[in-house]
Amino acid sequence: MMVNSSARVSGQKAHLLLPVLKENDTHCIDFHYSLSSKDRASPGALNVYVKVNGGPQGNPVWNVSGIVTEGWIKAELAISTFWPNYYQVIIEALASKDHPGYIAVDEVRVLAHPCRKAPHFLRLQNVEVNAGQNATFQCIAGGKWSQHDKLWLQQWKGKDTALMVTRVVNHRRFSATVSVADTLQKTTSKYRCVIRSDGGSGVSNYAELIVKEPPTPIAPPELLAVGATYLWIKPNANSIIGDGPIILKEVEYRTTAGNWAETHIVDSHNYKLWHLDPDVEYEIRVLLTRPGDGGTGPPGPPLTTRTKCAVPGLVPLESIEGGPFEEKIYLQWKPPNETNGIITLYEISYKAAGSFDPNVDLSSQRGRVFKLRNETHHLFVGLYPGTTYSFTIRTSTVKGFGLPVTARITTKISAPSMPGYNTEAPLNETDTTITVLLKPAQSRGAPISAYQLVVKEERLQKSKRAAETDECFSIAVSYKNASLLDSLHYLAAELKPVNLPVTQPFTVGDNKTYSGYWNPPLSPLKSYSIYFQALSRANGETKFSCVRLATKGASTQNANTVEPEKQADNTVKMAGVVAGILMFVIIMLGVMLVVKKRKLAKKQKETQNSTQREMGPMITATDKSCSKHASAERDEACEFPFPSGYRKGERGHERPTRVVQTHSYRNCEPVEMSYQTGHLQPAIRVADLLQHITQMKCGKSYGFKEEYESLPEGQSAAWDTAKKEENRCKNRYGNIIAYDHSRVRLQLLDGDPHSDYINANYIDGYHRPRHYIATQGPMQETVKDFWRMIWQENSASIVMVTNLVEVGRVKCCRYWPDDTEVYGDIKVTLVETEPLAEYVIRTFTVQKKVNHEIREIRQFHFTSWPDHGVPCYATGLLGFVRQVKFLNPSDVGPLVVHCSAGAGRTGCFIAIDIMLDMAESEGVVDVYNCVRELRSQRVNMVQTEEQYVFVHDAILEACLCGNTTIPVCEFRAMYFNISKVDPQTHSSQIKDEFQTLNIVTPRVRAEDCSVGLLPRNHDKNRNMDVLPPDRCLPFLISVDGETSNYVNAALMDSYKQPAAFIVTQHPLPNTVTDFWRLVFDYHCSAIVMLNEIDAAQLCIQYWPEKSLCCYGPIQVEFISADFEEDIIVRVFRIYNMARPQDGYRIVQQFQFIGWPSYRDTPGSKRSFLKLIRRLEKWQEEYDGGDGRTVVHCFNGGGRSGTLCAVRSICEMIQQQNIVDVFHTVKTLRNNKSNMVDTLVRWSNVLLKKRGSN
Repeated sequence: MMVNSSARVSGQKAHLLLPVLKENDTHCIDFHYSLSSKDRASPGALNVYVKVNGGPQGNPVWNVSGIVTEGWIKAELAISTFWPNYYQVIIEALASKDHPGYIAVDEVRVLAHPCRKAPHFLRLQNVEVNAGQNATFQCIAGGKWSQHDKLWLQQWKGKDTALMVTRVVNHRRFSATVSVADTLQKTTSKYRCVIRSDGGSGVSNYAELIVKEPPTPIAPPELLAVGATYLWIKPNANSIIGDGPIILKEVEYRTTAGNWAETHIVDSHNYKLWHLDPDVEYEIRVLLTRPGDGGTGPPGPPLTTRTKCAVPGLVPLESIEGGPFEEKIYLQWKPPNETNGIITLYEISYKAAGSFDPNVDLSSQRGRVFKLRNETHHLFVGLYPGTTYSFTIRTSTVKGFGLPVTARITTKISAPSMPGYNTEAPLNETDTTITVLLKPAQSRGAPISAYQLVVKEERLQKSKRAAETDECFSIAVSYKNASLLDSLHYLAAELKPVNLPVTQPFTVGDNKTYSGYWNPPLSPLKSYSIYFQALSRANGETKFSCVRLATKGASTQNANTVEPEKQADNTVKMAGVVAGILMFVIIMLGVMLVVKKRKLAKKQKETQNSTQREMGPMITATDKSCSKHASAERDEACEFPFPSGYRKGERGHERPTRVVQTHSYRNCEPVEMSYQTGHLQPAIRVADLLQHITQMKCGKSYGFKEEYESLPEGQSAAWDTAKKEENRCKNRYGNIIAYDHSRVRLQLLDGDPHSDYINANYIDGYHRPRHYIATQGPMQETVKDFWRMIWQENSASIVMVTNLVEVGRVKCCRYWPDDTEVYGDIKVTLVETEPLAEYVIRTFTVQKKVNHEIREIRQFHFTSWPDHGVPCYATGLLGFVRQVKFLNPSDVGPLVVHCSAGAGRTGCFIAIDIMLDMAESEGVVDVYNCVRELRSQRVNMVQTEEQYVFVHDAILEACLCGNTTIPVCEFRAMYFNISKVDPQTHSSQIKDEFQTLNIVTPRVRAEDCSVGLLPRNHDKNRNMDVLPPDRCLPFLISVDGETSNYVNAALMDSYKQPAAFIVTQHPLPNTVTDFWRLVFDYHCSAIVMLNEIDAAQLCIQYWPEKSLCCYGPIQVEFISADFEEDIIVRVFRIYNMARPQDGYRIVQQFQFIGWPSYRDTPGSKRSFLKLIRRLEKWQEEYDGGDGRTVVHCFNGGGRSGTLCAVRSICEMIQQQNIVDVFHTVKTLRNNKSNMVDTLVRWSNVLLKKRGSN
């Protein structure tokens, strides 16, 4: 096409129409054009249009004007269209006025390949938006982007919109976005993307912009039901104005008199609006939402209605629960389903409806209480046992009281009340009979069912115990059955209540039968106690009450008859006389030996001192080069007051029945010792270990100090390799390095002749050469060497007896990964971390490069060694040693042990382990020569005198206590065995074990409890005889005026968590504020209360029953309460008003009411274990299992100790599937000596663990 503009009127157009094209892909059209003029003025313009599907021509997609070309120029059109669309290209020449010339187009071609210069668009997607929202199109093109390119969005009818943002995706693709704001009403329009570049233009397909109108209901919601505080409605969302689909329905309601509104989501066909105010008019509308932003339409027409005016509904009968006791009932309920307003009060009326005891007067058993709206529970006291009470509950609002609901609950019957007896003197006594006076008992809740006379034989071992307590006998054993079962008691007579209307005498041993029970003559050779008991039965319960009437001693008139027991007594007496004579002879011989050996010891000591003075300059010169290095620090002293006693072996092994007297190591008389210094000391029999340690601690001229000083100290063998300059940086301390003869030699690395050195020595075990490797704590420079040694020696266990940092100084670097790390050519992966209260067990997998073998390594990290000195008690370390011994495989390499220097604590661990093996195998221990041998293999093993004494104390405790660990699978059978009573000794292993526990329980001295003994703290203690040691005190942090920061409490470890418990007494009236400060300061999330409220003993209620109360700086807000099977659970929110930045904390109090004050143990094992489980569940939910628990009873002792012990053993079972009651209670008693303080409670802990299994 060629147009001569000189022959045309200005603005006249000429068109070149290309054929209609239908293509299924992007393609290219190119052409040549020319604009020429003789006067060099532009002859006009050239435009290109792309018309789609016969639609409007629109604006040009390409044009050129106002120029004159030099010859022909090539242009490209990259057109993107997709089936079934079709398009037509129109080329338009537009003449310009007064500018003659030519406008020409030639060589128009449709190419089969994409354009070379003009960008091609990808398919432009349709966009759907809701009315009033911006629509965004994204134009994506293939080709190169230039800043000179022009991009715009072209509407179907020709309107252009400039693109806002252009982004280069990569060197072959770019994208652009544009927002179209014309979306105010429902419509559909079309847009396409156009780009103009130097090489031509690109045109995309048309995409639709669909504007939807958000939906609105046509009709108001339908009212289905009306109440005082609720409305049932049906949204009526089927008929709408606007577009769907509907994805959300909401109800908006407001009072017609107010300006507030609330919106609720509706997810069903009908909806109930709750918690409305009675007699108030509401306006309700429905809102509908379709997909996309701005999809919520305007509210539909309103429904206007008014709520009813009514009193509250019934309290749900099924929600009323009662916890009956003998003289009280704990009642709880839930609010009415139809409150019909805000509840203001609950009225609870009660009266006695009947009793199992027909003689009781119930006329005064009635009353009424009122509770606030947030108090849905009450404890009724002063009730009569065995009585059915009718409880009537009504709910009140401002409109008045609602209808009542009634429930009946019966109290438990109580044991009969026995009459008083001034003396236990009988009316008459013969060799075979004894006459006593029987008095009728007083029934309490149920009629007396029967009276019983019980005869109990008193043997020598039991006489003292029998004199202390009265016992009731719930199992009726006849005389014949008592003989078969070897029972100490039998039922001599059972009398009906009608047979004892008044006080009357009765002869025990009259050889008659009463209600099927034979009353045989008494044996004149035996001692007896006569008991009189009454029992009541009702409602499936049986309660006993008893009193001892008289005792009858054995007759001494028949001198010719000697019972076997007396024969045994005579034998014991004879043995005692002989033993006394032998002891006297031994003491005399000992005195003679002491006098002689003291002289020899003095002489040898002088010789040794002389030798040391001669060697002094030599040692000084040898070690002078080490002066630049830090030396290993020695720990400071901490006294170890350890009680005495003896118990050998593990469970099931021989156990001595004698009880060893306890000794005080603080105020003992000096004794002489017969051992010589400087010589090998003899081994000590385990049976003599207690006496040996006592004498050594009290020795005047020779004790532990002298024995320790006689050990070789410092270098005793060559250590040339360690002293080499290349190896100096591998030693943490310059004076604790490896001897040449026993050092661990690493395999040499290529190119490094000094890579075989590590500061580690082989140590022989008990009859096991090279059983240990003692080494220093790895340094950054030696971590790779450490893992090389672990792999080379095929070690399976690492024992770490230090913390990484102590007293601000680095003791050991962290040589293990958090996940996976490669040390040299060894890959170490942390598989599991098992944190416990006193140590941590980490499990690693270790693999060497170019080696497919994967090994499992355990690290046992003892974290409880104090920064200074030694542990106060060896209990935790002994458990740690046993755990290492149990888990370390027998077919692997040496056990690697390290502390910081690899001498002091490392030596203690190894010495204790060796001595325990020796004691078990030979029945003797030899600490002195053991340490001497250790020091011959590594310098200064067991580094201080204090550590040396601690090793002795640890071995003594291990021998006294034995290994008391029991696998869970064996516990039932073991419990049965240790509960058996020996017919000869009339004792059991449980009793023996408890006696041993009492022997090894530390005796607390006055200086240990100095804070509690301060005069200003006296009135904060219930009992000055049982005070927490200073080292266990949780000092208060929050400020309350000038009050003391002392509280009578002690921090206790559980099995898994350090300081998991705070054990304390029930708060006194003057310490309630301190109690809540303690709860807040130590982030306690649970309180366990194990005693009853008793104003007579100053056990007051220390929490609010209403909304909130302030105790000093702590604000305590009552949230809710719940009751379930002997457990009252209260939820409080506490807040420190002096530190508002700390925020609120939630605390649950668990009050266990199933443990009456007159019982040593809880009434229900199941309820107590349920308390433990609920406590564990709460701690897990609130604190992830790491919460701290305050446990209190009357004095913070026996009951609290029982709960702590059972909870710790539960953790032990979950963690390691073992039970060790002895170790658990011993650990608790290390911090507070009255934990689990009676044999009954000790047995109860075992029984509960049996039940929990």
